[in-house]
Amino acid sequence: MYGHGAAPPTRTSGTVITLRVLFVIAGFLSCGLLSCLPLFRVAVLRGRRTDWLLAWISLPVAIGCLAVVGSVPESDHRGDVALAMVLILGAFSGAYFLVFDIRHHRAQPPLGPAPQQTGAYLPPQPPPQGYGYPPVPQPYQAAQHPPQYTPPTPPPQRPAPARIDQVRAELDELSDYLRKHEDGR
Repeated sequence: MYGHGAAPPTRTSGTVITLRVLFVIAGFLSCGLLSCLPLFRVAVLRGRRTDWLLAWISLPVAIGCLAVVGSVPESDHRGDVALAMVLILGAFSGAYFLVFDIRHHRAQPPLGPAPQQTGAYLPPQPPPQGYGYPPVPQPYQAAQHPPQYTPPTPPPQRPAPARIDQVRAELDELSDYLRKHEDGR
């Protein structure tokens, strides 16, 4: 779908949270009519037969309960029971989806691109040119093995106390210089 070597876009935490909210809202605020949506999402992600069965059963249950609500008079208690059932179905499907989706995203590896599973051969990409990177070999060079990329080593850093001493010395020189100029006026 994304072509050779192109990875699907990664979802940010904001996108994941937005999708969670939309799936839960769809199940409950539609008075249970769309309560199958979160269940189908779980079934697609998980792929278990019980999840598919639960999702497919929720659809006729919601439609049947709403048909009862619409066909009986307002004063009939069967309408109240059917409406309560369809709202409970919507709340249950939303809660079930949230529990599964949170567990699903916690089980995924943190950050980083997903490994390529396209089966297509992708030649290794050379590292960027510039400061700190070794030069990229030119084509048709005689070599038995491709050169291995080694990341540049950071320059050695001075210990913190030496830097503090240097700053103190410069500040002392600056204050002596300022005193000399003030005395000269």
